Amino acid sequence: MLTAHNIEKKRGGRHILHGIDISIEPSSIVSLIGPSGAGKTTLLNVLSGVDAPDGGEVKVDGEDLSNPSPQVAMVFQQLFLWPHLTLRQNIALANRSTEAEITELIATLGMEAFIDRYPNQTSLGQRQRAALARAIALKPKYLLLDEITSALDIEQIERVAALLEKLRASGLGILLVSHLINFAKRTSDQIVFMDGGVVIERGGKEFVSSPQKQRTQEFLRFF
Repeated sequence: MLTAHNIEKKRGGRHILHGIDISIEPSSIVSLIGPSGAGKTTLLNVLSGVDAPDGGEVKVDGEDLSNPSPQVAMVFQQLFLWPHLTLRQNIALANRSTEAEITELIATLGMEAFIDRYPNQTSLGQRQRAALARAIALKPKYLLLDEITSALDIEQIERVAALLEKLRASGLGILLVSHLINFAKRTSDQIVFMDGGVVIERGGKEFVSSPQKQRTQEFLRFF
């Protein structure tokens, strides 16, 4: 299990995370929802080991996380693809997967037509799919995804949803940040609503339709 307990994070004199508790179990998908600036990306950075918390602790299967762990892979909003490598070569850098497994990922995400182009020759949505494939090819136990569907069309979102459900069935634990409430509701076992650096409310997918907290109700009023 990937767990964070009482996480505090400050940056530039601002207190971004306040006593956050969250856990991601194997074979589960947890979605983080909330307004921009709620601290969701910062929390993912802490859980990935990219940022150290200013208080609290992060554990991966009971072991303290002090640096990025090979058991945890993250897809950042910035994607961080190597510009001098094709998308295929970027994915192949994650050498924990066989060529056949990478070929299957490429087909599953519908990337055959552009997989041998360089990042600057592709759309943002195409690069998002490549970054997702690269993270999966690392074969982590836990996968952190920051707005991975933000530039995808409806058909590609469906492809990603189906893939995440398959990964969950294989034992992967997934934490995703999304502004797409229907996507979160469809794929997730638990949904966590954050605002102002704190967890306001959490529950199964049913809580999206009947939140108890006023702030959650305000956020979801157009859903």
